[in-house]
Amino acid sequence: MTDQEKSSPVTVGETYDVTIEGIAQKGDGIAKVEGFVVFVPGTKVGDKITIKVEKVLRKFAFGVKVE
Repeated sequence: MTDQEKSSPVTVGETYDVTIEGIAQKGDGIAKVEGFVVFVPGTKVGDKITIKVEKVLRKFAFGVKVE
């Protein structure tokens, strides 16, 4: 486990049920897991989806929508 993953509530490869709360400047949806931001492309505000985390950084993570 990396230092980045230890400080975040999400883990690479895990899935989470989230609601998209906003849209980032580049168009990705913004979800939060225990207050930790996860960017999810191809989503819109209000989407209630399951995501899979692909990359975790110190202050945020990237995930993809699970079909």
